[in-house]
Amino acid sequence: MIIYNVTAKVATDSHSAWLQWMREEHIPAILSTGLFSDYRMCRLLEQDDAEGPTYVIQFFTSSLEHYQTFQAVQANALRQRGYDLFGDRFVAFHTVMEVI
Repeated sequence: MIIYNVTAKVATDSHSAWLQWMREEHIPAILSTGLFSDYRMCRLLEQDDAEGPTYVIQFFTSSLEHYQTFQAVQANALRQRGYDLFGDRFVAFHTVMEVI
């Protein structure tokens, strides 16, 4: 099992719209690729939320090849949509993990 992990810090004034977009558009678009079987979205606790909350979204896939296909084919366009909508109102970084 491979986990594609996205950690995002979202500005307070954009938080509600960003969260709605994630739930209604971005996450369904990633899942619709057929490359991920499930996801989990969490809000980090015990963080400095003065500038906004921090979220972790984990997408689960059965193989590294599925993740690599996603990165090569769909990832850039899907990420760009977020930047088009929210500009610098969020910052995100991505990691990849293997369940052992």
